[in-house]
Amino acid sequence: MMTPEPPTDATLPDMTLAGAVTLGDVRAAAGRLAGVAHRTPIHHSRSLDGLVRCQTLLKCENFQRVGAFKFRGAYNALAQLPREARGVLTYSSGNHAQAIALASAELGRRAVIVMPSNAPAIKRAATEAYLKRAPEGSRVVEYDPASGSREQIGRTIALDEGLTVIPPYDHPHVIAGQGTVGLELIEDTDDLDAVFVPCGGGGLLSGVSVACKGLAPTCRIIGIEPALADDATRSFRTGRLCTVHNPPTIADGARTPYLGRYTFPLVLQNVDEMDSVSERDIAEAAIILLERLKLVVEPTGALGLAGLIRRAREGRVDFRRAGVVISGGNLDPGAVPDLLRMRQAG
Repeated sequence: MMTPEPPTDATLPDMTLAGAVTLGDVRAAAGRLAGVAHRTPIHHSRSLDGLVRCQTLLKCENFQRVGAFKFRGAYNALAQLPREARGVLTYSSGNHAQAIALASAELGRRAVIVMPSNAPAIKRAATEAYLKRAPEGSRVVEYDPASGSREQIGRTIALDEGLTVIPPYDHPHVIAGQGTVGLELIEDTDDLDAVFVPCGGGGLLSGVSVACKGLAPTCRIIGIEPALADDATRSFRTGRLCTVHNPPTIADGARTPYLGRYTFPLVLQNVDEMDSVSERDIAEAAIILLERLKLVVEPTGALGLAGLIRRAREGRVDFRRAGVVISGGNLDPGAVPDLLRMRQAG
């Protein structure tokens, strides 16, 4: 599956693709992941309940393999490659890169991963370590995000080497794999009124929304992204694709420039609300998780909680029980002082 040409501002979604991923696809992905991916825990804190004024149940994907939900989608996609496929190519700033690298090692598939030069060092190192266990020819290709397009670089390499592109979020098999987060969340909790989900390119949000709406139709799905990278929020509200290129947010996993060909219509069909949060909101949520719940969570992974906390401050919590997806835990320890300073600056 090759990557389509990048869309432009005001592109309309193809709503015929809103059925590209179904609850059945998510259930099938869960079958493939059984015994391979972790069924991550649900955490609860009464002090957090008091802060946000509702019972809050955290789905902790920071305890997933590679430290993030991305392993689910990567493994589900690679597990369905035809036997004759020569290998895979992807592009990612970190968590999807690690996930493809590990899935490739597990399944014996060659992988080439295009990573930006400013990718977090902890994620680059982990990706390269996983690739050492993958077949010969697996490697990281670095590029400068200020001057190059990862999609174009990836497309060129894939054509030259006959590789199958598995993009970070805009692929039905990836989306279905990510949807198993929502499947488990609904199965392991009772009667959630709302679920808060981080949003970058929309793969996690799309998959979770398909699963949750399929199992609990009245549950509200609320996507959260950085205000500096609010392309999905504006796209959701206008119904036309909006783009933000190279946003300077600390949530590196949400620096994707736009929703995808599949994720855009899936978000429009299944998500109830989109909100954005400030950089201070994100830093505060990550520090609260570290201090109060003793959970190590990267800024992108804290987006859902940041959205819920902001909503509580604004007096907009009108539900009794909320689920919050903690999407990843690959926090660079050196970033903690900066997060503390950002929280105190507010």
